[in-house]
Amino acid sequence: MAKVTGNRGVLMDRPDKYKKDLLTGLKTIEGQVRGIAKMVEEDRYCVDLLVQLAAVKARINKLGLSVIESHTRGCVSMAIMQGKGDEQIEELVEVISKFMK
Repeated sequence: MAKVTGNRGVLMDRPDKYKKDLLTGLKTIEGQVRGIAKMVEEDRYCVDLLVQLAAVKARINKLGLSVIESHTRGCVSMAIMQGKGDEQIEELVEVISKFMK
């Protein structure tokens, strides 16, 4: 995978609100996963587990899309302006491919 070096991290280029929202989402997911573990310990109904797993998956996808959008609007856009767009686009396509699996 082509790794473009010298770019600041996606969170470094975003306001504190973005970082706070991302961390809040991750903490929500963490709580959901702990809740699912408790459900397993309590031998809860399989369908209930699947519903909760689907909710975690949806939340992860939402957060991932937010990071992809931020990266595209920030790092990729900047790289294109600096004439390094091909590398960044290649990296973006590869990471989106991994994210979608």
